[in-house]
Amino acid sequence: MRKFAHFNKKIKLENGEIIPELTIAYNTYGTLSVEKDNVIWVCHALTANSDVEQWWPGTVEQGSFLDPLKYFIICANFLGSHYGTTGPLSINPETGKPYYGTFPEFTVRDMVMCHQILAEYLNIKCVKMLIGSSIGGFQCLEWAVIQPEFPQKLVLIATSARSKPWAIALNESQRMAIETDNTFGKKSLKAGLTGMAVARSIALISYRGQVAYDKTQEDDDADTKLSGYRVTTYQQHQGDKIKSRFNAYSYYRLTQAVDSHNLARGRGCIEEALHSIKSKTLIIAITSDILFTPSEHDIMAKWIPDTEYHLIDSDFGHDGFLVEHQKLKNIILSFL
Repeated sequence: MRKFAHFNKKIKLENGEIIPELTIAYNTYGTLSVEKDNVIWVCHALTANSDVEQWWPGTVEQGSFLDPLKYFIICANFLGSHYGTTGPLSINPETGKPYYGTFPEFTVRDMVMCHQILAEYLNIKCVKMLIGSSIGGFQCLEWAVIQPEFPQKLVLIATSARSKPWAIALNESQRMAIETDNTFGKKSLKAGLTGMAVARSIALISYRGQVAYDKTQEDDDADTKLSGYRVTTYQQHQGDKIKSRFNAYSYYRLTQAVDSHNLARGRGCIEEALHSIKSKTLIIAITSDILFTPSEHDIMAKWIPDTEYHLIDSDFGHDGFLVEHQKLKNIILSFL
């Protein structure tokens, strides 16, 4: 069940901008032990929400690494998202109207600051495991550097220590697609939705990659077809899906937050930042991931002091972290 925490205080972002007040949406599963030593905190990815059970199949169940009979699992919807935490569709208390495009830019560190505010509110001083995939992994890395004693164990899946030009270029192309929608910029819930659908179709290519597309979207009658290919319907369907559940202002700001991710910012270099992590760390890369490649995980495995590294063989690219839950289950249960 989704819960809400309200904080009537000004939140200063990394860029100096101020949010007058903060609401955080979060879900919990299981029962907190008396000693508070059974907490697992999940950081979600780009367009997911705080309901882990909904978007990460095969994980929040008995016998898995997010077993609610054993652990108290927390997932907070991050800053700027569409699912309950303060973001572009929230009411700005200073104007009495939704922020829409005036919602300030924010970073992954700002997301983690909000998680820390919630953890303090819940009186959680440390967690048994902090786990995240993709931008969820970004948050986990930042948290482990900012507050080294918070996670006893750290699990980083299909992620990176910083956003490289390849990932930023993909995000910029998505934003350009949104900007071509002449409704983007209007003060409306529906502003920019068609542009966002195009943006999502661009993103999916990087999430899946050629092997996955060729494996799942091939037409049985490809040798006789001249048009109406299965994959074109798939791209359109995925665009329609994001239009029905998300908003363009959040999507735009979140891609900018992804661009901002650089563990080295203000900390000397990536190697020094990674070396400061004290948690026992599990790193999981996916062989076919073209968004955050195995080589980016090699860097983390080299410089984080206490590390276990696994490479999952999968045809499903970056989305392998959503598809290969049985392989993840085996690896993470052993790590726990």
